[in-house]
Formats: sequence, structure tokens, C-alpha cells
Amino acid sequence: MGEREKAGPLPGEIVEVYRAALPGGGRDPREVVACYRQPDPREVVEVYRRPVPGGTRKSAARNRQRGRGVPPGRRSGLYRFLLCLAVLIGLTAAGRIVDHVLVRTGGRPQEDSAAHTTADITIPSWPVDQGAGLSVSRAQGEPLSAQEVYRRLNPAVVTVQCLTGEGVSIGTGVIFSEDGYILTNHHVVRGGRQCQVTLDSGYSMEVCFVAGDEDSDLAVLKVPPGELMQMPLRTLPYAVFGDSEQLVVGDPVYAIGAPRRLRGTLTNGIVSAIDRDVEVEGRSMTLLQTNAALNSGNSGGPLISERGQVVGINVAKYMSDWNRDSVEGLGFAIPSAYLERIVNDLLKWGEVQPEPRIGIWVQAEGPGLFVSSVDAGTAAEAAGVRAGDYIIAAQGEEMHTNQDLFRVRRTLYVGDELTLTLLREGETLEVTLELEEAVD
Repeated sequence: MGEREKAGPLPGEIVEVYRAALPGGGRDPREVVACYRQPDPREVVEVYRRPVPGGTRKSAARNRQRGRGVPPGRRSGLYRFLLCLAVLIGLTAAGRIVDHVLVRTGGRPQEDSAAHTTADITIPSWPVDQGAGLSVSRAQGEPLSAQEVYRRLNPAVVTVQCLTGEGVSIGTGVIFSEDGYILTNHHVVRGGRQCQVTLDSGYSMEVCFVAGDEDSDLAVLKVPPGELMQMPLRTLPYAVFGDSEQLVVGDPVYAIGAPRRLRGTLTNGIVSAIDRDVEVEGRSMTLLQTNAALNSGNSGGPLISERGQVVGINVAKYMSDWNRDSVEGLGFAIPSAYLERIVNDLLKWGEVQPEPRIGIWVQAEGPGLFVSSVDAGTAAEAAGVRAGDYIIAAQGEEMHTNQDLFRVRRTLYVGDELTLTLLREGETLEVTLELEEAVD
């Protein structure tokens, strides 16, 4: 959902398709459907319609009234051609959507396609392991009005503009520390040579690249001290991140971003689904679903709870290029519950560390989490965890839902020890697991 602007000639290939009128209705027979293939393999394939010189919509209406159009056999052939063309464009674009396919504006490049080659980021770098961190608060404040949410959060939202070899990439970012650390989508800075951010006041400044992860589509930028020294307060407003796992379907949410360069645009909606597993490019991404309007330029911007906390980073949407069956209100954000681990890994090591594996299957039942099975050869089996046990605590924290256990696991790394308190046949006991790397 980041936006690519033209720099000289339009980047990417233009495919033009002429459509004839359909009996009883349909498109202008002298109208061109131009599919602009953006250079970034995770950008949306957007479809623009423009009249062909010499043709008008009025003449199209006359043609429809006279019953002119493509014979049924040729129409079906045309449809098949357009469908194949859409599929080809979608495959070449590495995750863009055409006609009800999810756009994932990040993702693992396909190794067998040259179009998916990862572009190097040559933006001036900022060193990792500087003591910076992102914290997600589980404390919730009072609900706020839309006006209050905007006043509180908009100063911490920036428009990100990156010069690439193919033009200018435009997205959104959110400041999460007063010394100028900024979170955005990786695809916004992909292939970047130079990058600047613009505050809500209109003030722009150069930023450095700290680290990024293409699989999770997250990247961290940093405002250098020299830029901060030129500001009156020498600090930046920053957003507070809240716990996405406390959201329920129906909760109000807001998005702030720069769709089509319209900086500071506020849209609202609700949480449409929690933990929506979306299969993209052979990988499953667990995302928040919302009907808050997300458009090109919203990438990397915050999804905000009614309490004024960032609960997600906007990353994807469904989109259709068929006006007869348009898709609206299907946007997705990376939950804040996953951000803390990923971002802090990027800040400390410059890359995301392997996820540890426990090796058990659990479900919320009875006095804790019921262990339905234990995988052979795992740390759980080695520590003596059995099917039929109840996990009532992990690292001293009470367990009530699966998310409770996942939250504890996200704080641990391969090689760390995990202490589980079990209830087995009325007896309480503790076991310690040495965590191993998860295997895909």
C-alpha cells in the first residue's frame, strides 16, 4: 500500500487492453484499461481507466442501446485473456492483488523469479544495539473521541519518502521514541537510496536506516542527532503502543496515514477479525483485519485503538479491478503483540532471531491450558510434560488462554529456559524446558 510516484518515465511496464461494449451495459467500448505494474514487487497493481482519444462515454451509451458489442464467444475469450493477464501481472508483481487477491506489501521473494529479486537498501545506516527498544503496554486508558485520538497520535505519524532507483516510494511511519526511532513497512524503504520523513507540521528531515525484515515487512528508521539539534525541543512526539491481544471484534479503531500523499488523513472502522491467518506467497501471516479505509500511502502507518494506543501497523488490503464487484473494507495490520519481539530484535541484532519451539499442543480448558499432545523429540517431551497435563503457569504467570502462553514464549529465545507449572492428577509440579529452534 505504499505509493510509487513517477520519476521521469513511468516505472514499470504498461499493459493496455481495449474492451468492447457488452450488450445491455458494461464498459465504454472506447475505453482503455491500463494496468500499471509498479516497480516494487509488493505494491498494489492499480487499475486506471481512461478514454481513448476520439471516443466518449456518450457514444458508448448509444452503442449499448443499439445492442452492439462483442459476440458471446469472443466475449468469453476476452474474459479468459483478461483473467490470464491479471494472473500473470499478479505473479510478476510478487504479491500484488488483482480481482479479489490479497495484497501483501511484504513477503519472502520467490527464488525462481527475477522479478522478486530483493533490491539493496543504501540509505545511510544507523548502528544497532544502541539501547533503544519498543515496549507494548498492557495498561489501557479511557476511551477517547476521534478528535482526541487524532490530536494525540497525529504528531507522532510521519510521511516516509524514499528515493529509489525507479522513482519515489511514499508510505507512512510512526515514531516510537523521543530520540527519533520510527517504525514503518519494509517495502516502503525497499531499494531506497535516500530517505526523509515529514512531520505533521510539514517539517522534513533526513533519516537513517537501522534494520529491516522482509518476511515480516517491518523496518526501523532513525532521525540522526544532527537533525534533532535543529528542532526547538530536540525531541519528537512519540506514540504509545498497546496490546493487540486485548482487542475484540467490534472494537473501534483508527488509521492515520498519507494515502495519495494526503498527509495526516484519519480513517475509522472496527476490528473485523482477530488473528486472521492469511496465506501469501506460501507463508501464513497472522494479522488484524479491519474495515478502516486503507489506501496506497497508508503502508507502515498505525492502526490505533479508541484509547489512543497503536495496536498494529497497516500492511495490506484486498482490492478488485472489477467495478461490478468491488472490494471494500478489507484491510490488514500487523498486530502489536508481534511487533515488540520483531522490532527489538532488529534494534539489538539487526535481524530477527529464530523463534523457539515448545513442542506441545494446548487448548484453554479447566484450570489452565489442557495439553492435548506432546511432540516427540521436543524440549517438552524431554522435560516430562505429558498429554493430559494442565499448564497453570509459565514463568510464574498464570495461564488462561493460548495467547497467554504465546506471549510468554515471545519473550524467550533459543537456548533460554522456560519453567512450566503443571497440574497432573491433582498434584502440582514444575518442569523446566530448554527451548530449541522451531522447525518449519
